[in-house]
Amino acid sequence: MESVLALIGDDLKGVERQFKKDLESNVPLIRKVGEYVLASGGKRIRPAMLLLAAKLCNYDGSRHVPLASVVEFIHTATLLHDDVVDSANLRRGIASANSLWGNEASVLVGDFLFSKSFSLMVADGDLNILKVLADATTRIAEGEVLQLICTSDVEMSEERYIEVVACKTAVLLAAASQAGAIIGKASPEEEAALAAYGMDLGIAFQLMDDTLDYVADEKEFGKSIGHDLEEGKITLPLIETLRNCTRDERELIGEIVVKDELEADDFDKVFELVKKSGGIEYTVNRAKDYIASAKSHLSIFADSPVRAAMFRLADYVVERGK
Repeated sequence: MESVLALIGDDLKGVERQFKKDLESNVPLIRKVGEYVLASGGKRIRPAMLLLAAKLCNYDGSRHVPLASVVEFIHTATLLHDDVVDSANLRRGIASANSLWGNEASVLVGDFLFSKSFSLMVADGDLNILKVLADATTRIAEGEVLQLICTSDVEMSEERYIEVVACKTAVLLAAASQAGAIIGKASPEEEAALAAYGMDLGIAFQLMDDTLDYVADEKEFGKSIGHDLEEGKITLPLIETLRNCTRDERELIGEIVVKDELEADDFDKVFELVKKSGGIEYTVNRAKDYIASAKSHLSIFADSPVRAAMFRLADYVVERGK
């Protein structure tokens, strides 16, 4: 990330300041919860995507920082809601907001962040930006519902899962890149290329997250290992395992993913099957495919330090899982 920060480090600091400014409210709990989630870290990949895309398109103005903050507002709102839906206790290595303030506060502050983000988009005044980000938030909600109805479905196909990932995770990265292109007055072809770059990078990002749920160190990962399995989420490592395992092994996985509470050795049983079936390796290779595709979309742009940084950002997505 060093090459990325060298180009947009000051702007990212501006995003942090803007985020705190936009959290202003007469209700103290809103600021307390919002600043807690903001201070918990995160790589700020989504605002970085917008800043880099704008820079790649030679943008020279002041709208990029507030809009990058809006993107992080939207992302933070989804985190607050996700942790309630998933009954998560950890987020980025510390206690999740819902475990500290309760589900009600997390949902309502998430609602505030969503609402505030639309107010900020309207204040920006660009209907194209508003449409891109509004469409993204709609697709995020669709992705969440789609994931919910696919819970514990051992018949889930890879194509269906990628559809969930595209909606739930990747669409906001695509929208961030596209928004940067819009304010940079990119051509329609360049705008489409940057949106596609964000989409492919976002899918790869989630696929690597899928592997980390099985193999990461919990302190480094920042959330509970095996939580996806406990929630009945059928992610790509498990989809590949189900494609390759025996009927008895498939039945065992099916019995485990529908449990309300896993027994002590349930995760170990599934992990051994995932390892035996090459589920982790397959998912990493698919993530690499998406990264290669993401980079290919940038061929429309001339070689530059900014394009090189966007290549590096794409590589980072896979390297974080190693």
